[in-house]
Amino acid sequence: MKHIFIVNPAAGKGQAATRIVPQIEAYFKAHPELSYEVYTTKAQGDGKTYVENAAKTGEPIRFYACGGDGTLYEVVNGAYKYPNAAVGILPLGSGNDFARIFGKSDKLLDIDAQVNAETRKFDLIDAGGHVAINQCSMGLDAEVCAKQAYFKKLPGVGGEFAYTMSLFYCLFRRLKSDFKIVIDDDKVIEGRMLFALCANSRWYGGGYKGAPKAVPDDGLLDFILVRKTVGRLKLAGLVGKYKRGEHLAWDFTNFVRGKKLQIFSKNPAAVNVDGECEYVTESTFQILPAALDVIMPDIESYTQVIENI
Repeated sequence: MKHIFIVNPAAGKGQAATRIVPQIEAYFKAHPELSYEVYTTKAQGDGKTYVENAAKTGEPIRFYACGGDGTLYEVVNGAYKYPNAAVGILPLGSGNDFARIFGKSDKLLDIDAQVNAETRKFDLIDAGGHVAINQCSMGLDAEVCAKQAYFKKLPGVGGEFAYTMSLFYCLFRRLKSDFKIVIDDDKVIEGRMLFALCANSRWYGGGYKGAPKAVPDDGLLDFILVRKTVGRLKLAGLVGKYKRGEHLAWDFTNFVRGKKLQIFSKNPAAVNVDGECEYVTESTFQILPAALDVIMPDIESYTQVIENI
């Protein structure tokens, strides 16, 4: 078994590498019988390429994403096709949304706990050429995600604050899309939508609980469809409730569980795949059940989170 740590030097405002690399090196110096490597990414997409090339060898490898959700996205996309690969998460970014499903366990940053942990099969979302482990969406919240990258560049602005700034910015710009939505090839919902969210896990945007009941290993995806029936000012007043995951009770929200979500838009709309954004007129999100071995350094903490619905 080989242990490869994929370190994003830009994560955590550039502090990820200096924080974790000395711990990694000290641990493996004390355990010379173990094989390890630290790879520092050089550009966007580099992590995915490196992971995939390493996984192709067929050697049993544990890849550890040392960074934020963007780093995890690259590691997952490089590893998921290979049964010899498992993925671990050392949350060192500004948002770390997927890592929230594991609770507040210190074991996520404990090298010994990661190296000796069990694994569990997690579902993924097939987003047409790429996969997501956390959430995909189309509409307003994808617009917010796209704009969030701009606000993150401002001094002192982190993941959650950047998302909130972007959210209020977008609320007073483009606010609705005309969508036709098809769930599991038979249930059709049409009309003016704020956004449609497809979730494998619960949080995004630096702590917004967009899918408060999602479980990443239950063989189902959570679809949250928020229709445009109220004005900007009322929506602005509901942001706090949305962040806390209280929006499933709104009379303009549809919550459905299923395995496939298709979205057709009359005009190009933003689509978000685990933080990667572009503009399209249609998207398909489909479950890949039990598609990835995920390293679980604290199963008890994870179980407490998913049972807290």
